[in-house]
Amino acid sequence: MSKHEVIINKEKCIGCQMCIKDCPAHNIEFKDKKAAIIDKECIMCGHCVAICPKNAVIISGYTDHPIIREKDVNLNPNDILNTIRFRRTIRQFQKKNIPQSVLEQIVEAGRLTHTAKNMQDISMIVLDKEKSRVERMAVQLFRRIKPFANLFSSMIKRTNITDDFFFFEAPIAIVIASKDPINGALAAQNMEFVAEANGLGVLYSGFFSMAANHSWQIKRILELPKGKKVITTLVLGYPKVKYQRSVQREKSDIKFL
Repeated sequence: MSKHEVIINKEKCIGCQMCIKDCPAHNIEFKDKKAAIIDKECIMCGHCVAICPKNAVIISGYTDHPIIREKDVNLNPNDILNTIRFRRTIRQFQKKNIPQSVLEQIVEAGRLTHTAKNMQDISMIVLDKEKSRVERMAVQLFRRIKPFANLFSSMIKRTNITDDFFFFEAPIAIVIASKDPINGALAAQNMEFVAEANGLGVLYSGFFSMAANHSWQIKRILELPKGKKVITTLVLGYPKVKYQRSVQREKSDIKFL
């Protein structure tokens, strides 16, 4: 049974039907000139809460409260496009700690991520004190399998599995796990944008995510929630390098029908 419940304050409801038209679960009806919940089975997406002009709808069971939108925030399209255009994976980091306030913003971006069916299945494990320990475990694992992988790829053969092969001496890594891989990927992207807005560089460590999903020892340290899989790992720190230009990309594979 869900710990949340959609509640409509009949005295505040003006019968505008906005919540009814906006409900993706079709779980609100117009009854006696007021909005009314049809069934307790609901995805609790909060559209009804967000759209009601009179704050007549709430969802119980949460510790935080909705934040009033006082003004529209218009993002500059060119700034966003340039953020994507000049974005580079960082593998050289300064020996500089990330402020707790910045880290909290990044994690908050993950928490607020929209998820399919409002699953809210994102788990984030911030690796700080245990970062070196789990990296050593991942390095040991990859060093064991590398001789076999060398047989199939010349690039792997050229790669040296150093002690900092996964995290590149960055101060923080955040493991993102979820039941639905798309939800985890969406959270990672939101978190990256907030990280870059704070001047951080980001590396998506697919290799560590692979090691984490295959090592019971790493899983035990991460305390990975049951039913969830590591989707990606964000390695974060202040860049030691500055890229001067964008890189080429293939033309868009796009079709207008």
